[in-house]
Amino acid sequence: MMSLPGRPRSTFMDYFSYKNGSLYTEGVSLSALAGRHGTPAYVYSRAAIESRWRAYAQAFSGRDALVCYSVKANGNLAVLNLLAGLGSGFDIVSGGELERVLAAGGEPDKVVFSGVGKRVDEIGRALEVGIKCFNVESEPELLRLNEIAGRMPVTAPVSIRVNPDIDPDTHPYIATGLRENKFGVDYEQALGIYQLADSLDNIEVTGIDCHIGSQITSVEPFIDAVNKLLALLGDLEKTGITIRHIDIGGGLGISYADGTAPDIAGFARAVSGLVPERYGIILEPGRSIVGDAGLLLTRVEYLKANMEKHFAVVDASMNDLLRPSLYRAWHDIIPVAERSDGTETEYDIVGPVCETGDFLGLQRRLSLCPDDLLAVLSAGAYGFSMSSNYNSRPRSVELLVDGEDAHVIRERETVEQLMAGERIPGD
Repeated sequence: MMSLPGRPRSTFMDYFSYKNGSLYTEGVSLSALAGRHGTPAYVYSRAAIESRWRAYAQAFSGRDALVCYSVKANGNLAVLNLLAGLGSGFDIVSGGELERVLAAGGEPDKVVFSGVGKRVDEIGRALEVGIKCFNVESEPELLRLNEIAGRMPVTAPVSIRVNPDIDPDTHPYIATGLRENKFGVDYEQALGIYQLADSLDNIEVTGIDCHIGSQITSVEPFIDAVNKLLALLGDLEKTGITIRHIDIGGGLGISYADGTAPDIAGFARAVSGLVPERYGIILEPGRSIVGDAGLLLTRVEYLKANMEKHFAVVDASMNDLLRPSLYRAWHDIIPVAERSDGTETEYDIVGPVCETGDFLGLQRRLSLCPDDLLAVLSAGAYGFSMSSNYNSRPRSVELLVDGEDAHVIRERETVEQLMAGERIPGD
């Protein structure tokens, strides 16, 4: 059995490895899965997901802490059901995500609702089922929430999402805690909004929240953000406003290329050491639970070259995995079957979509032939969840491997399904 190139043993080797020259997920051959279910295909390891969630639970054991998985990272019902069975809470950003959590067996009182644009119907539904907390992101949202709760009538538990103006040193599209970002309320305005919340009849202030970004590979920005929240807490307590929990958000990154991702236990020690025992802790990890637990399986359709480059045209595209095109994100790409006798060539791994930006990886040295299978690693987070039907391409099948068994957890779409809701006037 061989480990994957460039990957720390603790991250991958137990769940994705070569056996007799062929890549396996747990005890299942990826070649066999491609033969049975076709490509492109998302493949997830149940054991990897469980291991990462338990790493968080164990790291925060001994504290009043709730791990709320960020549904936007991967919202498949089977994934949510698996995590609900472990006792996970959930961080949602839409009414659709709330319904997914409920359908998967998640407990409403372990749900926190984030997002800058909560609609009236979404707020009403969340109040109806009794979620744990609304992470309120503006004064107008707070007033809307109070009005809706008053009509029902219920009391809405709230936490104000404070923008601490901390630079997380990540891609600008996924930085969420800077002053110029749309998220949360300005740190300097937070005290006044808390005082407004405390004065409203149908609002119960329960916590304070921040979220500084995603794919953060250093603990220091989290420490800076928590320290700013603690300073604000001192001001709140002087006004008589009682806070029960601190929501430190999510955003802990993974290692998409060579290197080591931040240590969950070390992250937990740093945060727990700052937050006084009298406060509960809520955290919202997503990518760091499912990112390394999944890969995208794709097949080489053609090898072509021009005067400048060599291209491997595969059957997966930007509509299957958007991250490389959107963020210039790096995903390791490796062959499913090792080839020791071939000469490596530098390829751009590109898809069939009619966009120059349709690529999964650039300048990758591989020994390839048409019909070879490739695995795009670390694709479990923001892979399928960001996929689309651009170019009328049906979305991929999703598979969950559990030991030596593989389960279809989402069937591959058909073109007929894509057109099912469309109508030609007069027909």
